[in-house]
Amino acid sequence: MYVCLCHAVSEKSLREVVRRYQPKTIQHLRQLVPIGKQCGKCVRFAREIMEDELQDAPLYKEIA
Repeated sequence: MYVCLCHAVSEKSLREVVRRYQPKTIQHLRQLVPIGKQCGKCVRFAREIMEDELQDAPLYKEIA
């Protein structure tokens, strides 16, 4: 499913970016993925995805 129709950003790709870079703010996520740059309708859903993925992300200490 597409999160951002303006820039064709899918939910799958957004989840992968969040898992990989673990952005803590929506502003940081917007630097990584072109969301919310035109109409802005995707920002709320992108924030929900980011929060969902970050809850399940292992802590840095657990990875190392």
